[in-house]
Amino acid sequence: MKKSMVALALVALMVLTILLAGCGSEAVGTLQFKANGEDFVRQGFVSKDGWSINFDHIYVNLADVTAYQTDPPYDPHDAGEIEADVEVELDGSYTVDLAEGGEDAEPILVGQVVDAEVGHYNAISWEMVRATSGPAAGYSLVIMGAAVKGNQTIDFTINIEEEYGYACGEYVGDERKGIVEEGETADVEMTFHFDHVFGDVEAPMDDHINVGAIGFDPFAATAENGRVDIDLAGLQAEIAANDYQTLVETLPTLGHVGEGHCHCY
Repeated sequence: MKKSMVALALVALMVLTILLAGCGSEAVGTLQFKANGEDFVRQGFVSKDGWSINFDHIYVNLADVTAYQTDPPYDPHDAGEIEADVEVELDGSYTVDLAEGGEDAEPILVGQVVDAEVGHYNAISWEMVRATSGPAAGYSLVIMGAAVKGNQTIDFTINIEEEYGYACGEYVGDERKGIVEEGETADVEMTFHFDHVFGDVEAPMDDHINVGAIGFDPFAATAENGRVDIDLAGLQAEIAANDYQTLVETLPTLGHVGEGHCHCY
């Protein structure tokens, strides 16, 4: 009798152990967060006003980077908050150099979460905030490089002290991103379109890219001894009011998900 009771107790313990092991367990995978400045950043381009621009560094300081599973899908044109039952966040802030790597390098890995619940992360948000240390200290964005036009070469550092937040829907591109399967790795992308600031000579001048861009001439006008080193406050004081207004209206449009638009807040 005692042996049977012991056996029953052992069976009960095994059943309880199995139930407890399964309680609250969820299928998970790895979700990577990447940042991409696209070919404009790594390969260079010609601005709408004819300056050949190459970047040495583009430091962007990212915080509150969060991916979401939303249903219905988030529409950034509605300019509302992202509502989701499932979200995954990167802790801390990250200063990323979007110009790092070769011309054909992969987007930059900002960080990853290894226990992301499976499903489709079809929305993402992040903030560009002032860095407290490192190469972007005091700024949310630092753009460094050289611009050449004719026989004139200007080395430039453009410092942006303004902070921006972006709320975006699903990545728009040649592939679908953010689909996490059990034990597998997926990624979501924060894309930055710097042709929105400088324009693109290869696009028609009446294209929205060029109509909304400041170009490089206004920056070049502030050069001293072949060098520009300026922030937004300095630009407001030194360039034409309409050029400054164009710039401050354009900077919030930097953030995308591939070709997908974001709501800036």
